[in-house]
Amino acid sequence: MSQLYKVRIHNRQKGTSYEIQVPDDRYILHCSENQGADLPFSCRNGACTACAVRVLSGSLEQPEAMGLSLDLQKQGYALLCVSYARSDLEVETQDEDEVYELQFGRYFGKGRVRFGLPLDED
Repeated sequence: MSQLYKVRIHNRQKGTSYEIQVPDDRYILHCSENQGADLPFSCRNGACTACAVRVLSGSLEQPEAMGLSLDLQKQGYALLCVSYARSDLEVETQDEDEVYELQFGRYFGKGRVRFGLPLDED
């Protein structure tokens, strides 16, 4: 028999909050949609950062969160589409671009990419 947890989600972008009930064997995003919560999402596979949240209290498990490094997960970030509640939780949605920059920013914006061909010097 699965354990049922209370999850409070603050949607910063819309200024709304939801309190939902989530079994420990169901994804939080899926349950939130079934209970009327309007939250950001995109891929539903843990590969992007659209449904990213910051955990304010409680714990969750996200073994399929490919879109977040272990470092960001340790800092309290999670992807609701592939997260399971492991206690009562309180989370807050994040700006997708901010989380994407934290995740991938060190790889982009480092100057011109050469692709093996010399660049014309002006």
